[in-house]
Amino acid sequence: MQDAQTFSSSRHGALLALSFVVAVPFVAMCDRAGAAEPALTGFGTAGSAPQAPWHVQGLPQQGSKPLTRFSVVDVDGKRAVKIEADESYANLVHPLNPVSSTHLAWQWRLEKPLAPADLRSRSGDDTAIKVCVFFDMPIDNMSFADRQLLRLARSKTTDFQPTATICYVWDTQLPVGTTLDNAFTRRVRYMVLQSGNDRLDRWVAEKRDIGADFLKLFGDESKTVPPVLGVSVGADSDNTKGHTVSYVSGLVLEP
Repeated sequence: MQDAQTFSSSRHGALLALSFVVAVPFVAMCDRAGAAEPALTGFGTAGSAPQAPWHVQGLPQQGSKPLTRFSVVDVDGKRAVKIEADESYANLVHPLNPVSSTHLAWQWRLEKPLAPADLRSRSGDDTAIKVCVFFDMPIDNMSFADRQLLRLARSKTTDFQPTATICYVWDTQLPVGTTLDNAFTRRVRYMVLQSGNDRLDRWVAEKRDIGADFLKLFGDESKTVPPVLGVSVGADSDNTKGHTVSYVSGLVLEP
């Protein structure tokens, strides 16, 4: 646990790090309170933008930085969302009322990889494609410094920021099975499911036990699996100044 002096000296950099945590709109979560069975809505109609409650979420201080582009398309008979990052950052977010779920399944397809990406460094912290899950872990499980920084960040926005996020990624360099913290914040932790370019331009199916993955990545902070607050898909290339194209289809969150 960091003491107050360490927290004060690292506050500026850590606040910047927290801006990379995907924000889940609290209002949208409450609006779905009447749903009989929490589930993910389909992306919508081909040729259009993704339908609600899917929505594009940039950084709290995005400024003039471009947003990653999302569009609904049909590829090889699959309805999918096309994700194109061009020196940009954004996520396509689907909020949920807190729900206990065990598995997440999807198919993804990488068309244009992001060779300069290196998740081990801030300068290379970009992803050609990622699927993320947001958890409502009790804030008291976090370190003193992380708690204070999260409270400060929440006070500056109306968007709710999850306490724990797992992002499954298709990486260029790191071996399959690699797990690591986001270079900017430990509130986001990565798991590499696909690596390299051998499976480009083809659909690859995934199914994850998100509860087991949470305990593997956040077991140092929690011995139980908290409720899920939402999921997102995305890609970013703002740090490496690159360009990537990918697709995600068939997202299913199983209770």
